[in-house]
Amino acid sequence: MGDPQDGIVGDSAPVMELRRLIGKAARSRLPILLLGESGTGKEVVARSIHNAHLRGEFVPIDCGALVGTLMESDLFGHVKGSFSGATENKQGLVELADGGTAFFDEIGDLPLEMQVKLLRLIQEQEFRAVGSLKWRKVDLRIIAATHRDLKAEVQAGRFRLDLFYRLNVVTIHIPPLRDRRQDIPLLIQHFLDAVRFPGPPFVLCPHIRELLMSYEWPGNVRELKHCVERLAAMRSEGAQQLADLPSAIQNHIAANGLNRLSDSIAFSNGKTNLAPYRPPASAPVITVQESERQTISAALTATQGERGRAAQLLNISRTTLYRRMKQYGFK
Repeated sequence: MGDPQDGIVGDSAPVMELRRLIGKAARSRLPILLLGESGTGKEVVARSIHNAHLRGEFVPIDCGALVGTLMESDLFGHVKGSFSGATENKQGLVELADGGTAFFDEIGDLPLEMQVKLLRLIQEQEFRAVGSLKWRKVDLRIIAATHRDLKAEVQAGRFRLDLFYRLNVVTIHIPPLRDRRQDIPLLIQHFLDAVRFPGPPFVLCPHIRELLMSYEWPGNVRELKHCVERLAAMRSEGAQQLADLPSAIQNHIAANGLNRLSDSIAFSNGKTNLAPYRPPASAPVITVQESERQTISAALTATQGERGRAAQLLNISRTTLYRRMKQYGFK
């Protein structure tokens, strides 16, 4: 499972390589750029780098949350009287990180005018508070992260080329969860261990685990964490229902059902004279209920209305099929 101190859960090859790069990057105070999709754990990696050679504070700075005219003040602080409402001196986030690490999350969201000031901070290790005439030296490690393609942002004129070069000294690519599927059981257990709900320990049934292993996880580790927490919170007397899963995963299950049915029909195509059905890739998102209704309808068509064979084709019991048929108005 790896060293729990680094916060990174997993023992897959991509995670082992990630740990190796973290160990190397942590040896110096050079700027580090973390690249990866949303939800892959960029802040976890940044904290791991900071903790590998613990020094000073770790200060996360969400560039997407910095607001308008207060942005410079939030980053660099201000002096009393520098603008309306500045009734006292204020320390900025950069000063809080002095001696430690400043983590600029979603650096691609930082406006161009602030990118200039960040460039000076990196190059000269100094900043100036709003309203002050004095430059202040700081000693900090800068780690930046983004899910954007910064090269494309540079070409579009939304990101400074000189800042990109200054940040792109040590670059670490964080793998998406779909590329490290063998870590999913470890992550599930890690999140379950962190859940604090009354009652006996919550254990996922094998069927649910299998479904979670087959899902693509576009939201990556963050989406898996929220899913596990939802399942634990929604449990009723220890029972686990597919309906307790997030809607995105329920739609995935329904789509898989349609595809399995298509494969079964294609396999027996000589007997049924039916063309295999595949939901078009560009089809709009439909509800789980509509997907299930279409699946049952196709199964009944494929078996010429023989409910017993349709239930076998869908891998469900006759009782479940009858209940679903009644629910969806089949005669």
